[in-house]
Amino acid sequence: MKNFNRKPTLSAASTDNPSQGLLQINVVNIQNNFPIENATVTISYKGDPQSTVEQVSTNSSGQTEQVALGAPPIEYSLEPGINQPYSEYTLRITAPGFKTSEISGTEVLPDSTAIQPVRLEPESDPEAVENPIVIPDHTLYGNYPPKIAEAEIKPVGESGEIVLSRVVVPQTVVVHDGVPTDSTAANYYVPYRDYIKNVASSEIYATWPESTIVANVLAIMSFTLNRVYTEWYRNQGYDFTITSSTAFDHKFIYGRNIFESISVIVDEIFDNYLSRPEVKQPILTQYCDGRKVTCPNWMTLVQKRIRVLLFLPRSVIL
Repeated sequence: MKNFNRKPTLSAASTDNPSQGLLQINVVNIQNNFPIENATVTISYKGDPQSTVEQVSTNSSGQTEQVALGAPPIEYSLEPGINQPYSEYTLRITAPGFKTSEISGTEVLPDSTAIQPVRLEPESDPEAVENPIVIPDHTLYGNYPPKIAEAEIKPVGESGEIVLSRVVVPQTVVVHDGVPTDSTAANYYVPYRDYIKNVASSEIYATWPESTIVANVLAIMSFTLNRVYTEWYRNQGYDFTITSSTAFDHKFIYGRNIFESISVIVDEIFDNYLSRPEVKQPILTQYCDGRKVTCPNWMTLVQKRIRVLLFLPRSVIL
């Protein structure tokens, strides 16, 4: 198993909480994705922006040093319970020639490395973007609508229906940030791998065993590629690939941080998916947590002691 933990460069962990997680911030120009050097990042506790925990600057690659921050005990993310398993921080990012940005709710898990992407607007940019960014609760801790059941294999070949001739991994996924019928919701154009990393970081915990993360990432990718292959929403007259609603698809959270252990796994297996013999399309792999929501005949994520059980026959992995 890979060792995703690195020696922290800076430490700002609370003496009241010996558990720690690492946080690195990556800052780029929103117009061209060029790294921004000498950006200043002020880290404070969520809800108390005056309580500065640490202040760091970016290097020539637009990256800060890894900062060790206080986090809850790791058992909170490995066992079902009412305790919040991650700490939340607020980031204030400034850089000469750029608009100040603020992110509230960056999640830090114990024994894990969180990576917070930041895209700063030049001061001359007249187009406003979402600022501040507020990251809501993780899906395993907050309350979200349960998935509406669908057939795992979609019928294809109907008159007038658009279906791809083969399964392809798209460069970009168009994410509708709401339910399908909400015409006021924003559409985000997200690179495929970044989308999977965002969803996985929103729906599972990076503290879980590597094999469990792999199984869940495969389920997320298969679901997403089913939407791509069947052109599910475009065949209904919409101009997006997938939504951020848990009732219809997966939870995508604009601007949220991801986790290194999840990111590494996605990069390794991003072109894999689950299928069944003699069926070309990826399975629409629906699942639930098995606690707040029960879902007979679905893949179930059930937290029990130090693992999550998500059984996937190897014969269905392509």
